[in-house]
Amino acid sequence: MKIYIDTLGCAKNEYDSQMLAASLVERGCVITYDPQDADILIVNTCGFIEDAKKESIERIFELAAERGENKKLVVTGCLAERYHEELSEELPEVDMFFGVNDYDDLPSVLLGGNGSSRDMVGDDTDDLRYRKRLFDEGSYSGYLKIAEGCNNNCSFCAIPLIRGPFRSKKMEDCVREAEDMAAAGIKELILIAQDTSQYGRDLYGELKLPELLGRLCRIDGIEWIRLMYVYDNGITDDLIDVIAKEPKICKYIDMPIQHISDNVLHLMRRQSTGDSIKAVITKLRERIPDVHIRTTLLVGSPGETEEDMDLLVDFIDTYDIDRLGAFAFSDEEGTASFTMDGRVDEEVRASRRDRVMEHQLAVSEKLNEKTIGKTYEVIIDEIIGNGLYSGRTRYDAPEIDCAVTVSSDTAHMPGDILKVQITDAFEYDLEGSEVI
Repeated sequence: MKIYIDTLGCAKNEYDSQMLAASLVERGCVITYDPQDADILIVNTCGFIEDAKKESIERIFELAAERGENKKLVVTGCLAERYHEELSEELPEVDMFFGVNDYDDLPSVLLGGNGSSRDMVGDDTDDLRYRKRLFDEGSYSGYLKIAEGCNNNCSFCAIPLIRGPFRSKKMEDCVREAEDMAAAGIKELILIAQDTSQYGRDLYGELKLPELLGRLCRIDGIEWIRLMYVYDNGITDDLIDVIAKEPKICKYIDMPIQHISDNVLHLMRRQSTGDSIKAVITKLRERIPDVHIRTTLLVGSPGETEEDMDLLVDFIDTYDIDRLGAFAFSDEEGTASFTMDGRVDEEVRASRRDRVMEHQLAVSEKLNEKTIGKTYEVIIDEIIGNGLYSGRTRYDAPEIDCAVTVSSDTAHMPGDILKVQITDAFEYDLEGSEVI
């Protein structure tokens, strides 16, 4: 049986697809990267915001039109979890639907031909445990999901509705998965969860991310460890200390703050204030002098005013956040924001997002110019040709942050880590030459 898996959305979906692929291979299946060659087509969907939903639906229709006879079309992931009944009624082209908690059952049901499109949404309180995963040949960067779900209940976010309450994975299972990744050739370990800072609170009664990081740093073969989705209110002194002292941990922290205005943070039901966010940024920079902070902002949510936007833009201009992205508010059914007053017009939301990114463009260009003449470790992601490569520094996550175009007289492969001196800088990217 040949299986094609198309993964849309975030790193958590990529993790789930790798887990599903490994389980299918254990049962004698072959993973193919050509949908025309497959017996079963699986779409792992995203349902977080409106644009992601549209992309998922479009891909389902594309595969339905291309699949031909005697092929099954299966939809799983967040969209299937959230809109299970609606999709099963409106998409007769799809043979089966599975939710985000069904990956254990999916292979046996799929291969056995049992089950219906309405009864495969699993329990969102199941414990997380060790999972084998299948990586593409030549993989050198990979995600380690240390927790599932979320208890923060931000007013704009549908994740708790989709993935359930926060559940940490046992530390020994996290370490075992990381050891598997190292054995598979993974050099860059990227820790993910909906809120990685809360790791361990539910299992052990206290925050255990610092201890987990210490154990992961002792795994041979892992060279870089990157932290994503770390909420500012969970950044403790212990966490800062372990980031500062462990050479394998990238001095990079992804801290999604969403806004800086107390008014908006309150309406978003965030557990932070503008002052508390600024205090964490200041502490990180004092204790880890070369730290690079990445954040994500959400503009145009209900109740946001022009004064709130002025505060946000002033923050961007003043605090020089190293990596920053922005989204316009997306109205999501079932969230608290869906029924809030003070709606912001869609065109105004887009205009505010553009305003944020215009200011960040200037910040990014200024910070990048300061890198000229400095030497950094760069992991190669792509061979461009003619002695040119594309890669990233320790301060850049794959697919979302800055890229470095590297010139070298030496042949390299993706995953090689080089010393590179920066020779030129642009708004979001760099150029450099390998230092031998």
